[in-house]
Amino acid sequence: MNNLNPMNWQAFKSTLLDNPDKILQFQYAKGEYVDASYHITEIKQAPIVSVDCGGVMNSWTEIIVQLWEPSVAETERAMKVSKALSIISLVEKSLPLNPLGVVKIEFGNSKFDTRQMYPSEFIAEGDSFTINLAADFTQCKAITRGQSCGTTPSGEECCTPSSKKETDVKQVQVLEMVGAETQSCTPGGGCC
Repeated sequence: MNNLNPMNWQAFKSTLLDNPDKILQFQYAKGEYVDASYHITEIKQAPIVSVDCGGVMNSWTEIIVQLWEPSVAETERAMKVSKALSIISLVEKSLPLNPLGVVKIEFGNSKFDTRQMYPSEFIAEGDSFTINLAADFTQCKAITRGQSCGTTPSGEECCTPSSKKETDVKQVQVLEMVGAETQSCTPGGGCC
């Protein structure tokens, strides 16, 4: 799996179900592991609805598993996958999780700013099961649809829809004026 093809909840849970007796570890950076005392503090389901800079509405669901390291180590051995599965079962009794939701692991500590990461690789060795985490990423959805992001050499506006209506042209002209006045992108400044 790679960042361009995030794992869905169904596949993630299935992978855990295949390894119930192993010790569950998370590697958040090369050679850096979440402390064995970690807790799964909550599982969030976040429906996302957005409109990208090309004017296209997008929607998806994210399933976010939050990990927390206590300030004092409580154990030398991380929880088994079966314990994580029991937490998942408890959550799913109250909150049915979308099987197609994109999985993210949320974690941070004093050495690593809190962020949401993708499970990118699963390593089963001996009695341990390690989930390597990869950084989240940004993208321009207009580019993935074959449109441009930024100003093209011919001077077209940022991420313009492929077919402009008169109202779209007026909106772009307003954005250009705002951009020309401020000469930089600021919150509410109208640039993408």
